[in-house]
Amino acid sequence: MPHDGQPLTASPLLPDLRSLTQATLPQTDALFASARENLRAMVSEGGKIQARLLEEHQYAAHALSWLATYTEALRQLDAWAGRLEQAGSFGEIEALILQIGFGEYLSQLAGGIPMSQGEIARLQDLGLSWTPEGAATTLIAQGNSPAARARLVQLMRDDRARATFGASGLDEELEMIRDQFRRYAEEKVIPRAHDWHLKDELIPMEVIQELAEMGVFGLTIPEEYGGFGLSKASMVVVSEELSRGYIGVGSLGTRSEIAAELILCGGTPEQKAEWLPKLASGEILPTAVFTEPNTGSDLGSLRTRAVRTEEGWEITGNKTWITHAARTHVMTLLARTDPDSTDWRGLSMFLAEKTPGTDEAPFPTPGMTGGEIEVLGYRGMKEYELGFDGFKVKADNLLGGQPGQGFKQLMQTFESARIQTGARAIGVAQSALETGLQYAEDRKQFGKPLIEFPRVAGKLAMMAVEVMIARQLTYFAAWQKDHDKRCDLEAGMAKLLGARVAWAAADNALQIHGGNGFALEYRISRILCDARILNIFEGAAEIQAQVIARRLLD
Repeated sequence: MPHDGQPLTASPLLPDLRSLTQATLPQTDALFASARENLRAMVSEGGKIQARLLEEHQYAAHALSWLATYTEALRQLDAWAGRLEQAGSFGEIEALILQIGFGEYLSQLAGGIPMSQGEIARLQDLGLSWTPEGAATTLIAQGNSPAARARLVQLMRDDRARATFGASGLDEELEMIRDQFRRYAEEKVIPRAHDWHLKDELIPMEVIQELAEMGVFGLTIPEEYGGFGLSKASMVVVSEELSRGYIGVGSLGTRSEIAAELILCGGTPEQKAEWLPKLASGEILPTAVFTEPNTGSDLGSLRTRAVRTEEGWEITGNKTWITHAARTHVMTLLARTDPDSTDWRGLSMFLAEKTPGTDEAPFPTPGMTGGEIEVLGYRGMKEYELGFDGFKVKADNLLGGQPGQGFKQLMQTFESARIQTGARAIGVAQSALETGLQYAEDRKQFGKPLIEFPRVAGKLAMMAVEVMIARQLTYFAAWQKDHDKRCDLEAGMAKLLGARVAWAAADNALQIHGGNGFALEYRISRILCDARILNIFEGAAEIQAQVIARRLLD
Protein backbone atom coordinates (compact mmCIF):
# COMPACT_ATOMS: atom_id res chain seq x y z
CA MET A 1 0.00 0.00 0.00
CA PRO A 2 1.49 3.40 -0.94
CA HIS A 3 2.11 5.96 1.78
CA ASP A 4 -0.75 8.18 0.61
CA GLY A 5 -3.16 5.33 1.19
CA GLN A 6 -4.04 4.94 -2.49
CA PRO A 7 -3.04 1.70 -4.24
CA LEU A 8 -1.71 1.92 -7.76
CA THR A 9 -4.39 0.76 -10.16
CA ALA A 10 -2.04 -1.10 -12.46
CA SER A 11 1.56 -2.22 -12.41
CA PRO A 12 3.86 0.06 -14.43
CA LEU A 13 6.09 -2.92 -15.25
CA LEU A 14 6.29 -3.86 -18.89
CA PRO A 15 5.45 -7.47 -19.77
CA ASP A 16 8.35 -9.70 -20.86
CA LEU A 17 10.81 -7.07 -19.60
CA ARG A 18 13.92 -9.24 -19.84
CA SER A 19 13.06 -10.15 -23.41
CA LEU A 20 12.79 -6.46 -24.22
CA THR A 21 16.10 -5.54 -22.64
CA GLN A 22 17.95 -8.44 -24.23
CA ALA A 23 16.51 -7.58 -27.63
CA THR A 24 17.94 -4.06 -27.46
CA LEU A 25 21.53 -5.09 -26.85
CA PRO A 26 22.25 -6.11 -30.48
CA GLN A 27 20.95 -2.68 -31.55
CA THR A 28 23.25 -0.81 -29.19
CA ASP A 29 26.18 -3.03 -30.15
CA ALA A 30 25.60 -2.29 -33.83
CA LEU A 31 25.28 1.43 -33.11
CA PHE A 32 28.59 1.41 -31.25
CA ALA A 33 30.32 -0.54 -34.03
CA SER A 34 29.21 2.01 -36.63
CA ALA A 35 30.27 4.89 -34.41
CA ARG A 36 33.71 3.41 -33.87
CA GLU A 37 34.32 2.96 -37.58
CA ASN A 38 33.17 6.51 -38.29
CA LEU A 39 35.56 7.90 -35.70
CA ARG A 40 38.37 5.72 -37.00
CA ALA A 41 37.87 7.24 -40.44
CA MET A 42 37.90 10.77 -38.97
CA VAL A 43 41.19 10.37 -37.10
CA SER A 44 43.23 8.17 -39.44
CA GLU A 45 45.78 8.99 -42.10
CA GLY A 46 47.48 6.30 -44.12
CA GLY A 47 45.73 3.64 -42.09
CA LYS A 48 47.11 4.92 -38.75
CA ILE A 49 45.45 6.77 -35.90
CA GLN A 50 46.85 10.30 -35.64
CA ALA A 51 46.99 11.96 -32.21
CA ARG A 52 46.46 15.44 -33.67
CA LEU A 53 43.29 14.31 -35.46
CA LEU A 54 42.01 12.59 -32.36
CA GLU A 55 42.42 15.88 -30.51
CA GLU A 56 40.90 17.88 -33.37
CA HIS A 57 37.84 15.63 -33.33
CA GLN A 58 37.63 15.53 -29.55
CA TYR A 59 33.85 15.94 -29.40
CA ALA A 60 33.42 12.93 -31.66
CA ALA A 61 36.01 10.93 -29.72
CA HIS A 62 34.38 11.65 -26.40
CA ALA A 63 30.93 10.94 -27.83
CA LEU A 64 32.23 7.47 -28.74
CA SER A 65 33.59 7.01 -25.21
CA TRP A 66 30.23 7.83 -23.66
CA LEU A 67 28.35 5.72 -26.20
CA ALA A 68 30.63 2.78 -25.39
CA THR A 69 30.18 3.37 -21.66
CA TYR A 70 26.39 3.35 -22.00
CA THR A 71 26.50 0.25 -24.19
CA GLU A 72 28.56 -1.62 -21.61
CA ALA A 73 26.50 -0.26 -18.72
CA LEU A 74 23.28 -1.56 -20.26
CA ARG A 75 24.89 -4.92 -20.93
CA GLN A 76 25.99 -5.21 -17.31
CA LEU A 77 22.61 -4.05 -15.99
CA ASP A 78 20.93 -6.77 -18.04
CA ALA A 79 23.50 -9.35 -16.88
CA TRP A 80 22.76 -8.34 -13.27
CA ALA A 81 19.05 -8.93 -13.85
CA GLY A 82 19.83 -12.32 -15.36
CA ARG A 83 21.87 -13.41 -12.36
CA LEU A 84 19.12 -12.31 -9.99
CA GLU A 85 16.52 -14.20 -12.01
CA GLN A 86 18.57 -17.37 -11.78
CA ALA A 87 18.94 -16.87 -8.02
CA GLY A 88 15.22 -16.23 -7.59
CA SER A 89 15.81 -12.71 -6.23
CA PHE A 90 14.65 -10.58 -9.15
CA GLY A 91 11.79 -8.72 -7.52
CA GLU A 92 9.70 -5.72 -8.42
CA ILE A 93 12.20 -3.14 -7.25
CA GLU A 94 14.94 -4.72 -9.35
CA ALA A 95 12.63 -4.96 -12.37
CA LEU A 96 11.77 -1.28 -12.09
CA ILE A 97 15.44 -0.32 -11.89
CA LEU A 98 16.10 -2.40 -15.01
CA GLN A 99 13.14 -0.95 -16.89
CA ILE A 100 13.78 2.68 -15.97
CA GLY A 101 17.50 2.34 -16.59
CA PHE A 102 17.05 0.90 -20.07
CA GLY A 103 14.30 3.37 -20.92
CA GLU A 104 16.37 6.38 -19.90
CA TYR A 105 19.75 5.33 -21.27
CA LEU A 106 18.32 4.22 -24.63
CA SER A 107 16.56 7.56 -24.87
CA GLN A 108 19.82 9.37 -24.17
CA LEU A 109 21.64 7.27 -26.77
CA ALA A 110 19.13 8.47 -29.34
CA GLY A 111 18.84 12.06 -28.19
CA GLY A 112 22.13 12.93 -26.48
CA ILE A 113 24.22 11.79 -23.51
CA PRO A 114 25.08 14.43 -20.88
CA MET A 115 28.86 14.51 -20.43
CA SER A 116 28.44 17.43 -18.03
CA GLN A 117 25.75 20.02 -17.34
CA GLY A 118 26.47 21.97 -20.52
CA GLU A 119 27.99 19.35 -22.82
CA ILE A 120 25.94 16.75 -24.68
CA ALA A 121 27.47 13.88 -26.66
CA ARG A 122 25.33 13.39 -29.76
CA LEU A 123 25.37 10.77 -32.48
CA GLN A 124 25.59 13.54 -35.07
CA ASP A 125 29.09 14.29 -33.71
CA LEU A 126 29.99 10.88 -35.09
CA GLY A 127 28.12 11.34 -38.37
CA LEU A 128 25.35 9.02 -37.25
CA SER A 129 21.66 8.92 -36.58
CA TRP A 130 19.68 6.11 -34.99
CA THR A 131 16.07 5.11 -35.38
CA PRO A 132 15.26 2.73 -32.50
CA GLU A 133 13.28 -0.34 -33.47
CA GLY A 134 11.09 -2.88 -31.76
CA ALA A 135 12.04 -3.45 -28.14
CA ALA A 136 14.12 -0.27 -27.97
CA THR A 137 11.12 1.78 -29.13
CA THR A 138 8.93 0.23 -26.44
CA LEU A 139 11.46 0.82 -23.67
CA ILE A 140 12.09 4.42 -24.71
CA ALA A 141 8.37 5.17 -24.89
CA GLN A 142 7.26 3.35 -21.73
CA GLY A 143 10.25 2.30 -19.64
CA ASN A 144 11.01 5.46 -17.68
CA SER A 145 7.41 6.50 -17.10
CA PRO A 146 6.15 8.68 -14.22
CA ALA A 147 4.23 5.67 -12.93
CA ALA A 148 7.39 3.51 -12.91
CA ARG A 149 9.36 6.16 -11.03
CA ALA A 150 6.52 6.65 -8.53
CA ARG A 151 6.26 2.92 -7.87
CA LEU A 152 10.02 2.57 -7.42
CA VAL A 153 10.11 5.34 -4.83
CA GLN A 154 7.13 3.81 -3.05
CA LEU A 155 9.07 0.54 -2.73
CA MET A 156 12.18 2.41 -1.60
CA ARG A 157 10.17 4.06 1.17
CA ASP A 158 8.86 0.71 2.32
CA ASP A 159 12.24 -1.05 2.16
CA ARG A 160 14.75 1.37 3.62
CA ALA A 161 16.40 -1.16 5.94
CA ARG A 162 18.20 -2.77 3.01
CA ALA A 163 21.85 -2.01 2.38
CA THR A 164 21.02 -0.76 -1.10
CA PHE A 165 17.86 -0.19 -3.09
CA GLY A 166 17.72 -3.36 -5.13
CA ALA A 167 19.72 -6.55 -4.70
CA SER A 168 23.37 -5.99 -5.55
CA GLY A 169 23.89 -9.46 -7.01
CA LEU A 170 27.00 -10.21 -4.95
CA ASP A 171 27.80 -13.53 -3.34
CA GLU A 172 27.31 -14.25 0.35
CA GLU A 173 30.92 -13.54 1.34
CA LEU A 174 30.90 -10.11 -0.28
CA GLU A 175 27.55 -9.28 1.28
CA MET A 176 28.99 -10.17 4.69
CA ILE A 177 31.91 -7.83 4.03
CA ARG A 178 29.47 -5.12 2.94
CA ASP A 179 27.42 -5.54 6.10
CA GLN A 180 30.49 -5.32 8.35
CA PHE A 181 31.75 -2.08 6.82
CA ARG A 182 28.29 -0.60 6.46
CA ARG A 183 27.77 -1.02 10.20
CA TYR A 184 31.17 0.51 10.89
CA ALA A 185 30.32 3.52 8.71
CA GLU A 186 26.96 3.91 10.42
CA GLU A 187 28.39 3.73 13.93
CA LYS A 188 31.84 5.32 13.69
CA VAL A 189 31.94 7.54 10.59
CA ILE A 190 28.60 9.13 9.69
CA PRO A 191 27.97 10.67 13.14
CA ARG A 192 31.37 12.41 13.05
CA ALA A 193 32.18 13.04 9.39
CA HIS A 194 30.39 16.36 9.02
CA ASP A 195 32.19 17.77 12.04
CA TRP A 196 35.55 16.69 10.61
CA HIS A 197 34.63 18.42 7.35
CA LEU A 198 33.44 21.68 8.91
CA LYS A 199 36.52 21.90 11.14
CA ASP A 200 38.79 20.80 8.27
CA GLU A 201 40.31 18.14 10.51
CA LEU A 202 42.35 15.10 9.68
CA ILE A 203 40.56 11.81 10.19
CA PRO A 204 41.51 10.74 13.73
CA MET A 205 44.29 8.20 14.06
CA GLU A 206 41.97 5.99 16.10
CA VAL A 207 39.83 5.52 12.99
CA ILE A 208 42.91 4.62 10.94
CA GLN A 209 43.93 2.13 13.62
CA GLU A 210 40.46 0.57 13.63
CA LEU A 211 40.53 0.24 9.85
CA ALA A 212 43.96 -1.37 10.08
CA GLU A 213 42.62 -3.89 12.59
CA MET A 214 39.72 -4.63 10.23
CA GLY A 215 42.21 -5.40 7.46
CA VAL A 216 41.41 -2.50 5.13
CA PHE A 217 45.04 -1.76 4.25
CA GLY A 218 45.92 -5.35 3.46
CA LEU A 219 42.68 -6.39 1.84
CA THR A 220 44.09 -7.39 -1.56
CA ILE A 221 47.74 -7.90 -0.56
CA PRO A 222 48.64 -11.61 -0.85
CA GLU A 223 48.63 -13.65 2.36
CA GLU A 224 52.33 -14.43 2.00
CA TYR A 225 52.98 -10.73 2.64
CA GLY A 226 50.63 -10.41 5.57
CA GLY A 227 47.49 -9.40 3.70
CA PHE A 228 44.14 -11.10 3.30
CA GLY A 229 44.58 -11.95 -0.38
CA LEU A 230 40.98 -11.02 -1.15
CA SER A 231 39.52 -9.99 -4.49
CA LYS A 232 39.30 -6.55 -6.07
CA ALA A 233 35.55 -7.00 -5.72
CA SER A 234 35.99 -7.03 -1.95
CA MET A 235 38.00 -3.83 -2.21
CA VAL A 236 35.17 -2.26 -4.19
CA VAL A 237 32.59 -3.19 -1.56
CA VAL A 238 34.74 -1.88 1.29
CA SER A 239 35.52 1.38 -0.53
CA GLU A 240 31.88 1.82 -1.45
CA GLU A 241 30.59 1.42 2.10
CA LEU A 242 33.29 3.50 3.77
CA SER A 243 32.85 6.27 1.17
CA ARG A 244 29.14 6.17 1.85
CA GLY A 245 30.12 7.23 5.35
CA TYR A 246 32.73 9.78 4.24
CA ILE A 247 34.82 9.84 1.09
CA GLY A 248 37.94 10.63 3.13
CA VAL A 249 37.59 7.42 5.12
CA GLY A 250 36.77 5.46 1.96
CA SER A 251 39.91 6.82 0.35
CA LEU A 252 42.31 5.85 3.13
CA GLY A 253 42.56 2.36 1.70
CA THR A 254 43.26 3.77 -1.76
CA ARG A 255 46.67 5.04 -0.60
CA SER A 256 47.74 1.54 0.45
CA GLU A 257 46.10 -0.06 -2.57
CA ILE A 258 48.11 2.07 -5.00
CA ALA A 259 51.38 1.63 -3.11
CA ALA A 260 50.91 -2.12 -2.77
CA GLU A 261 50.00 -2.49 -6.44
CA LEU A 262 53.14 -0.59 -7.44
CA ILE A 263 55.33 -2.83 -5.30
CA LEU A 264 53.58 -6.06 -6.29
CA CYS A 265 53.85 -5.27 -10.01
CA GLY A 266 57.22 -3.56 -10.12
CA GLY A 267 59.14 -4.23 -6.94
CA THR A 268 62.07 -6.54 -6.35
CA PRO A 269 61.57 -9.61 -4.12
CA GLU A 270 63.40 -7.77 -1.36
CA GLN A 271 61.18 -4.70 -1.70
CA LYS A 272 58.03 -6.84 -1.57
CA ALA A 273 59.23 -8.60 1.57
CA GLU A 274 60.21 -5.32 3.21
CA TRP A 275 57.26 -3.09 2.41
CA LEU A 276 54.13 -5.16 1.80
CA PRO A 277 53.73 -6.57 5.34
CA LYS A 278 54.07 -3.07 6.80
CA LEU A 279 51.50 -1.67 4.38
CA ALA A 280 49.12 -4.54 5.05
CA SER A 281 49.19 -4.09 8.82
CA GLY A 282 48.92 -0.31 8.69
CA GLU A 283 52.29 -0.01 10.43
CA ILE A 284 53.24 2.45 7.71
CA LEU A 285 50.96 4.80 5.79
CA PRO A 286 51.84 5.69 2.19
CA THR A 287 51.10 8.63 -0.05
CA ALA A 288 51.34 8.97 -3.83
CA VAL A 289 53.60 11.81 -5.02
CA PHE A 290 53.14 12.14 -8.76
CA THR A 291 51.52 15.42 -9.86
CA GLU A 292 53.47 18.63 -10.35
CA PRO A 293 52.49 22.28 -10.77
CA ASN A 294 51.64 23.11 -14.40
CA THR A 295 51.64 19.46 -15.51
CA GLY A 296 48.23 18.20 -14.30
CA SER A 297 47.39 14.99 -16.15
CA ASP A 298 50.51 15.20 -18.38
CA LEU A 299 52.68 13.01 -16.19
CA GLY A 300 55.18 12.42 -18.99
CA SER A 301 56.40 16.02 -18.70
CA LEU A 302 57.36 15.86 -15.01
CA ARG A 303 60.42 17.91 -14.06
CA THR A 304 61.27 16.76 -10.53
CA ARG A 305 64.69 15.17 -10.89
CA ALA A 306 66.53 12.43 -9.08
CA VAL A 307 70.35 12.49 -9.20
CA ARG A 308 72.46 9.42 -8.39
CA THR A 309 74.96 9.84 -5.58
CA GLU A 310 77.37 7.51 -3.84
CA GLU A 311 74.83 6.92 -1.07
CA GLY A 312 71.68 6.68 -3.19
CA TRP A 313 69.58 9.39 -4.81
CA GLU A 314 68.82 13.05 -4.22
CA ILE A 315 65.43 14.45 -5.24
CA THR A 316 64.87 18.08 -6.20
CA GLY A 317 61.65 19.61 -7.47
CA ASN A 318 58.07 20.44 -6.61
CA LYS A 319 54.91 18.36 -6.31
CA THR A 320 51.30 19.33 -5.73
CA TRP A 321 47.93 17.83 -4.82
CA ILE A 322 49.55 15.26 -2.59
CA THR A 323 46.90 13.61 -0.43
CA HIS A 324 47.66 12.71 3.20
CA ALA A 325 51.26 13.82 2.80
CA ALA A 326 52.03 15.03 6.32
CA ARG A 327 51.34 12.04 8.55
CA THR A 328 52.56 9.29 6.19
CA HIS A 329 55.77 7.25 6.36
CA VAL A 330 56.61 6.55 2.71
CA MET A 331 56.04 8.28 -0.61
CA THR A 332 55.71 6.51 -3.92
CA LEU A 333 57.52 9.32 -5.70
CA LEU A 334 57.85 9.72 -9.47
CA ALA A 335 60.93 11.63 -10.63
CA ARG A 336 63.12 12.05 -13.69
CA THR A 337 66.34 10.06 -13.49
CA ASP A 338 67.45 10.66 -17.09
CA PRO A 339 68.23 14.39 -17.39
CA ASP A 340 68.38 14.15 -21.19
CA SER A 341 64.84 12.80 -21.51
CA THR A 342 61.75 14.92 -22.10
CA ASP A 343 58.98 12.34 -21.85
CA TRP A 344 57.81 9.35 -19.80
CA ARG A 345 60.82 7.20 -20.72
CA GLY A 346 63.12 9.03 -18.32
CA LEU A 347 60.96 8.61 -15.21
CA SER A 348 61.58 6.34 -12.23
CA MET A 349 59.55 5.45 -9.16
CA PHE A 350 60.99 5.66 -5.65
CA LEU A 351 59.88 4.38 -2.26
CA ALA A 352 60.92 7.58 -0.52
CA GLU A 353 60.91 7.28 3.27
CA LYS A 354 59.96 10.23 5.46
CA THR A 355 59.18 10.98 9.08
CA PRO A 356 55.46 11.44 9.85
CA GLY A 357 54.72 15.02 10.80
CA THR A 358 52.80 16.66 13.58
CA ASP A 359 50.53 19.70 13.66
CA GLU A 360 53.46 21.79 14.81
CA ALA A 361 55.97 20.32 12.33
CA PRO A 362 54.13 18.67 9.44
CA PHE A 363 57.27 18.02 7.38
CA PRO A 364 60.27 17.43 9.65
CA THR A 365 62.34 15.34 7.22
CA PRO A 366 65.45 17.15 5.92
CA GLY A 367 65.29 18.23 2.29
CA MET A 368 61.51 18.41 2.27
CA THR A 369 59.01 21.23 2.85
CA GLY A 370 55.27 21.44 2.42
CA GLY A 371 52.19 23.59 2.72
CA GLU A 372 48.50 22.79 2.92
CA ILE A 373 46.13 23.49 0.01
CA GLU A 374 42.72 24.55 1.30
CA VAL A 375 39.98 22.66 -0.51
CA LEU A 376 36.20 22.58 -0.90
CA GLY A 377 35.75 18.96 0.11
CA TYR A 378 37.60 15.64 0.41
CA ARG A 379 39.22 17.15 3.48
CA GLY A 380 39.88 14.27 5.85
CA MET A 381 43.43 13.61 4.68
CA LYS A 382 44.24 17.14 3.48
CA GLU A 383 46.05 18.17 0.29
CA TYR A 384 49.57 19.57 0.15
CA GLU A 385 52.18 21.19 -2.04
CA LEU A 386 55.62 19.68 -1.48
CA GLY A 387 59.09 20.96 -2.20
CA PHE A 388 62.21 18.78 -2.41
CA ASP A 389 65.77 20.13 -2.27
CA GLY A 390 68.39 17.42 -2.11
CA PHE A 391 65.91 15.03 -0.44
CA LYS A 392 67.75 11.76 0.14
CA VAL A 393 66.45 8.34 -0.91
CA LYS A 394 68.30 5.08 -0.31
CA ALA A 395 69.72 3.29 -3.33
CA ASP A 396 67.67 0.19 -2.46
CA ASN A 397 64.46 2.23 -2.66
CA LEU A 398 64.41 2.64 -6.43
CA LEU A 399 61.35 0.58 -7.29
CA GLY A 400 62.36 -2.49 -9.26
CA GLY A 401 66.05 -1.62 -9.01
CA GLN A 402 66.22 -0.28 -12.57
CA PRO A 403 65.75 3.39 -13.59
CA GLY A 404 63.42 4.42 -16.37
CA GLN A 405 60.59 2.10 -15.41
CA GLY A 406 58.50 4.53 -13.33
CA PHE A 407 55.84 5.47 -15.83
CA LYS A 408 55.27 1.86 -16.89
CA GLN A 409 55.02 0.85 -13.25
CA LEU A 410 52.48 3.58 -12.59
CA MET A 411 50.41 2.59 -15.62
CA GLN A 412 50.04 -0.89 -14.13
CA THR A 413 48.15 0.60 -11.19
CA PHE A 414 45.61 2.57 -13.23
CA GLU A 415 43.12 -0.28 -13.50
CA SER A 416 42.88 -0.76 -9.73
CA ALA A 417 42.95 2.97 -9.02
CA ARG A 418 40.08 3.70 -11.38
CA ILE A 419 38.03 0.76 -10.13
CA GLN A 420 38.61 2.19 -6.64
CA THR A 421 37.40 5.60 -7.78
CA GLY A 422 34.30 4.06 -9.31
CA ALA A 423 33.60 2.40 -5.96
CA ARG A 424 34.10 5.63 -4.03
CA ALA A 425 31.75 7.39 -6.43
CA ILE A 426 29.06 4.78 -5.80
CA GLY A 427 29.43 5.30 -2.06
CA VAL A 428 29.10 9.07 -2.34
CA ALA A 429 26.10 8.73 -4.64
CA GLN A 430 24.45 6.27 -2.26
CA SER A 431 25.03 8.70 0.61
CA ALA A 432 23.42 11.51 -1.40
CA LEU A 433 20.44 9.30 -2.22
CA GLU A 434 19.86 8.26 1.39
CA THR A 435 20.30 11.82 2.65
CA GLY A 436 17.90 13.20 0.05
CA LEU A 437 15.35 10.48 0.72
CA GLN A 438 15.40 11.08 4.47
CA TYR A 439 14.94 14.83 4.03
CA ALA A 440 12.14 14.35 1.50
CA GLU A 441 10.34 12.09 3.98
CA ASP A 442 10.78 14.45 6.93
CA ARG A 443 10.21 17.83 5.31
CA LYS A 444 6.57 18.89 4.97
CA GLN A 445 5.38 21.47 2.46
CA PHE A 446 1.78 22.33 1.57
CA GLY A 447 0.55 19.75 4.01
CA LYS A 448 2.51 16.69 2.85
CA PRO A 449 6.06 15.30 2.68
CA LEU A 450 8.23 16.52 -0.17
CA ILE A 451 8.60 12.95 -1.41
CA GLU A 452 4.96 12.91 -2.46
CA PHE A 453 5.61 15.56 -5.11
CA PRO A 454 6.38 13.82 -8.43
CA ARG A 455 9.51 15.77 -9.34
CA VAL A 456 11.06 15.15 -5.94
CA ALA A 457 10.21 11.45 -6.12
CA GLY A 458 11.47 11.33 -9.70
CA LYS A 459 14.86 12.68 -8.68
CA LEU A 460 15.18 9.98 -6.02
CA ALA A 461 14.10 7.26 -8.44
CA MET A 462 16.74 8.25 -11.00
CA MET A 463 19.40 8.38 -8.28
CA ALA A 464 18.60 4.80 -7.29
CA VAL A 465 18.63 3.63 -10.91
CA GLU A 466 21.91 5.31 -11.83
CA VAL A 467 23.62 4.20 -8.64
CA MET A 468 22.78 0.61 -9.56
CA ILE A 469 23.96 1.06 -13.14
CA ALA A 470 27.29 2.53 -12.00
CA ARG A 471 27.57 -0.16 -9.33
CA GLN A 472 27.19 -3.00 -11.80
CA LEU A 473 29.67 -1.47 -14.24
CA THR A 474 32.21 -1.12 -11.42
CA TYR A 475 31.60 -4.66 -10.18
CA PHE A 476 32.17 -5.91 -13.71
CA ALA A 477 35.50 -4.08 -13.97
CA ALA A 478 36.54 -5.63 -10.64
CA TRP A 479 35.43 -9.07 -11.86
CA GLN A 480 37.59 -8.65 -14.96
CA LYS A 481 40.56 -7.70 -12.81
CA ASP A 482 40.01 -10.66 -10.49
CA HIS A 483 39.99 -13.01 -13.47
CA ASP A 484 43.28 -11.67 -14.86
CA LYS A 485 41.61 -9.98 -17.81
CA ARG A 486 42.73 -6.64 -19.16
CA CYS A 487 40.23 -4.12 -17.81
CA ASP A 488 41.66 -0.65 -18.32
CA LEU A 489 38.71 0.10 -20.61
CA GLU A 490 36.07 -1.15 -18.17
CA ALA A 491 37.79 0.54 -15.22
CA GLY A 492 37.91 3.83 -17.11
CA MET A 493 34.23 3.55 -18.00
CA ALA A 494 33.31 2.79 -14.38
CA LYS A 495 35.20 5.86 -13.22
CA LEU A 496 33.77 8.08 -15.96
CA LEU A 497 30.14 7.14 -15.31
CA GLY A 498 30.43 6.80 -11.54
CA ALA A 499 31.83 10.30 -11.13
CA ARG A 500 29.01 11.84 -13.15
CA VAL A 501 26.39 9.82 -11.25
CA ALA A 502 27.82 10.90 -7.88
CA TRP A 503 27.77 14.59 -8.81
CA ALA A 504 24.23 14.37 -10.21
CA ALA A 505 23.00 12.55 -7.10
CA ALA A 506 24.59 15.07 -4.76
CA ASP A 507 23.31 18.03 -6.77
CA ASN A 508 19.77 16.66 -6.90
CA ALA A 509 19.77 15.74 -3.23
CA LEU A 510 20.82 19.28 -2.38
CA GLN A 511 18.04 20.61 -4.60
CA ILE A 512 15.55 18.52 -2.61
CA HIS A 513 16.82 20.25 0.54
CA GLY A 514 16.07 23.65 -1.00
CA GLY A 515 17.62 26.54 0.90
CA ASN A 516 18.67 24.25 3.73
CA GLY A 517 20.94 22.39 1.33
CA PHE A 518 22.96 25.57 0.96
CA ALA A 519 23.51 25.76 4.71
CA LEU A 520 26.78 24.34 5.99
CA GLU A 521 25.07 22.67 8.93
CA TYR A 522 23.32 20.18 6.61
CA ARG A 523 25.51 17.28 5.58
CA ILE A 524 24.32 17.36 1.97
CA SER A 525 26.49 20.48 1.55
CA ARG A 526 29.52 18.34 2.42
CA ILE A 527 28.41 15.49 0.17
CA LEU A 528 28.15 17.91 -2.75
CA CYS A 529 31.68 19.22 -2.14
CA ASP A 530 33.03 15.69 -1.78
CA ALA A 531 31.30 14.52 -4.97
CA ARG A 532 32.90 17.26 -7.05
CA ILE A 533 36.42 15.84 -6.81
CA LEU A 534 35.46 12.53 -8.40
CA ASN A 535 35.35 14.04 -11.89
CA ILE A 536 38.88 15.38 -11.43
CA PHE A 537 41.23 13.02 -9.60
CA GLU A 538 42.57 9.75 -11.02
CA GLY A 539 42.16 11.33 -14.47
CA ALA A 540 39.84 14.26 -15.17
CA ALA A 541 36.66 13.33 -17.06
CA GLU A 542 37.98 14.88 -20.26
CA ILE A 543 41.27 12.97 -20.04
CA GLN A 544 39.39 9.79 -19.14
CA ALA A 545 37.13 10.10 -22.17
CA GLN A 546 40.15 10.71 -24.41
CA VAL A 547 41.95 7.64 -23.04
CA ILE A 548 38.85 5.49 -23.52
CA ALA A 549 38.44 6.68 -27.11
CA ARG A 550 42.05 5.89 -27.97
CA ARG A 551 41.74 2.46 -26.41
CA LEU A 552 38.52 1.74 -28.34
CA LEU A 553 40.39 2.34 -31.59
CA ASP A 554 43.18 -0.16 -30.79
